[in-house]
Amino acid sequence: MEAAGVTTRAAARRLARQLRAPATPERQRRPGRRPRRRTEEAQEEAVFREVVSFTPDPLPVRYYDKDTTEPLSFYLSSLEELLAWTPNVEDSFNVAWEPSACRQPPLSSQRPRTLFCHDMMGGYLDDKFIQGAAVQNPYSFYHWQYIDIFVYFSHHTVTIPPVGWTNAAHRHGVCVLGTLITEWKDGGQLCESFLAGDKRSYQAVANQLVLIAEFFHFDGWLINIENSLSLAAVENVPRFLQYLTAQLHQQVPTGLVLWYDSVVSSGQLKWQDELNEHNRVFFDSCDGFFTNYNWREEHLERMLGPAGERLADVYVGVDVFARGNIVGGRFDTVKSLELIRKHGFSAALFAPGWVYECLEKRDFFQNQDRFWNLLEHYLPTHSICSLPFVTSFCLGMGTRRVCYGQEEAVGPWYHPSAQELQPLFGERRLAEDGRGWVKTHCCLADAWNGGSSLLIRGVLPPEAEDVAVRLFSLHVPLPPKVFLSMVYKLEGPSDVRVALELTIGDADSCHIGGISALNAEMNSRHRPRPLRVPPIKLTRWVGHYGQQLSRGWVQRCYEVDLQGCLLQDLFVHLSRPPGSQEEESFVCRLGEIQVLDASSLLAPLPQVQAITVSHVSWQLAASEGAGPPALRLSCTLHWSCLLPRARAFRVHCYPGTGRGSPSRGPPGPEKPTLLGLAFVNQYRIVDLAVAAAGPGQDGRVQFLVEPVTKEGFLVPQAEWGRAAMLYSMPQT
Repeated sequence: MEAAGVTTRAAARRLARQLRAPATPERQRRPGRRPRRRTEEAQEEAVFREVVSFTPDPLPVRYYDKDTTEPLSFYLSSLEELLAWTPNVEDSFNVAWEPSACRQPPLSSQRPRTLFCHDMMGGYLDDKFIQGAAVQNPYSFYHWQYIDIFVYFSHHTVTIPPVGWTNAAHRHGVCVLGTLITEWKDGGQLCESFLAGDKRSYQAVANQLVLIAEFFHFDGWLINIENSLSLAAVENVPRFLQYLTAQLHQQVPTGLVLWYDSVVSSGQLKWQDELNEHNRVFFDSCDGFFTNYNWREEHLERMLGPAGERLADVYVGVDVFARGNIVGGRFDTVKSLELIRKHGFSAALFAPGWVYECLEKRDFFQNQDRFWNLLEHYLPTHSICSLPFVTSFCLGMGTRRVCYGQEEAVGPWYHPSAQELQPLFGERRLAEDGRGWVKTHCCLADAWNGGSSLLIRGVLPPEAEDVAVRLFSLHVPLPPKVFLSMVYKLEGPSDVRVALELTIGDADSCHIGGISALNAEMNSRHRPRPLRVPPIKLTRWVGHYGQQLSRGWVQRCYEVDLQGCLLQDLFVHLSRPPGSQEEESFVCRLGEIQVLDASSLLAPLPQVQAITVSHVSWQLAASEGAGPPALRLSCTLHWSCLLPRARAFRVHCYPGTGRGSPSRGPPGPEKPTLLGLAFVNQYRIVDLAVAAAGPGQDGRVQFLVEPVTKEGFLVPQAEWGRAAMLYSMPQT
């Protein structure tokens, strides 16, 4: 059994390598094309020929929506499904290619942690659509700097976190766990089948759980056995946990295995609401213990002994829905958190989506901000500690799509993988009488890039000259030269001045140049001086510098020398205009912040190559007028691109029809149509409307794949991948 696990893992690694390389799809139409070479004009275009066929060719329902063929995140419903799972090409849509961001303090530190257990209406809702969904008012979480671990919870046997959550969490340095749950009579039978026998049975289950986490790039498991066990089975639970934990750490070095407080060492299902002698054996066998919710302070006091030096590995459960006999939930969750932190434990917040499920959807953002702001005092933040640091504050949702100030499409969308780095949100008073205040919150009304922006609103009272709003906690050792950029706009009549500020510290040898110190103390804030004219090496990307950008946006660029320094915080500084002595209201909308190693400006841009096409299907669609019938095309594009250089891909098309051979460029002067975003090297096109080809003619549709760089640089169209499909109607 162990040898088989090793063989499967090797196969999974081979498949993962293949997913990074050009795909070899099973229904690919071989293109006739010249060998690829990089040119100054444009990349060679791959050409594929298709004869339209309406013969059904269904895709596996586990991986694709049976009606639309959109790729889906999935779960496993039984032990048989778990043991039978092997990685294949269809799984590749679910792989999270966003690496977990370097963070401080690391998760292994003994600082008390905050765990977010996401349980919402059975799970796999709008978040199951890997390429996004056109839904209004979806649930979104964005207070990532306050949490350390994200658990995706459902009542399916094996809950694999939807890839969008993993990408978003990893971008913020947050660990992601799936769930293994067994319940009721069926759960008891399942447990007996793999726990009551010899070690080969539970090791086979553990091997599969490790393989799934490793292949899909999440970080571990919450083990939740909520049914009684026989003595034979419960005796094997610690061995199962020890083996699972050891194997996971070997394959996923930062991984975690947590145990939920349910079964005790006798095999009884008996929630303890604490760590004690009846369940400590499970705690000693894995990385952490998640308590049940009906505790009181005396439970916390009793746990100090059994926990020993591992206080941070005890996650005290808080049911935000306030079910049962709990200290505090809902907007009183702070009462529970205060006691948990008083005794030095970690906290496990169960179902904070209560603010979405039970309160008015139209007030969701306000309610979510209120919930987390109430807890802020007891939620230590963690810091991102690597470059590039780039965000447009996009929530991964919106009512329109915007690309660098240009509106591309109108209509609701939701794509968790597209969520960018989120700041600290909050509100503070600037004067005791309440006249002065400043508040930050997300806003869907306008965006610079994506679907949302960050709104900073406030009032400067007469006695206040300025205010600095802390947005990000960082811990970034800086290279010799750093490039910074900020895109913003002021709304309304305010004339406040806007600037970036940095907190610099740590290094004794820190050399500071190109910025103004606000005071003489180390660890103080510094304000970079905007560049009058960017250096030549920046002009390739900063095309509109010094001018107002589209729709009122303004960009400020900086290059500073911070050799040997540590970047600790990013602020936005707002100050009253010269001569103003009145109360000053302001609304500042932030569209983007970039902090880059200046040397990255000289690195080559990513290039998309080797586009192929698979899983082609056609449907007749209702046509307008007396013209030829309309068609709907679905297919999967695959391509090659080095993912460390590209963080995403924007997929476009030029639908059209006509005679003749493929051209090197677009068929007309119009802009291509954005189809969607991909966060792996493939994209499923669904129900694309194209015109049917006339008799003896070829229809033509061109696809373009635009890489999106981690630094936020625009990639010229010459570097995009291109493929054309020529199609003809079947001969009658």
